[in-house]
Amino acid sequence: MATRIYTDDFESRVLESDVPVVVDFYSDSCITCKKLAPTLCDIEEEYEGKLNVFKVNTNYDTKLVEEYEIKANPTLILFKEGKAVGKQVGPREYDELVEWLEDYI
Repeated sequence: MATRIYTDDFESRVLESDVPVVVDFYSDSCITCKKLAPTLCDIEEEYEGKLNVFKVNTNYDTKLVEEYEIKANPTLILFKEGKAVGKQVGPREYDELVEWLEDYI
């Protein structure tokens, strides 16, 4: 299951990561976010050691929400070498996410 991270550890966990990182911007009250969680867990297992998956709660980490212009939950942002290189908004199926990630891993 994706680890919850916060504004304070975002830089060290995401921007300074040696591997690509998917950040799931979510809310606890978001039904679609809850439906996406098992898919992200599968992605995390499939790409273990090649990709990290973290979660940021949009209700609490508003600085990150503003910085990355999060307008809807869930929003997935892919980071590579400290830069946001891809964004997906809304629910996604496993195959869609794999296809999206393959260009970066």
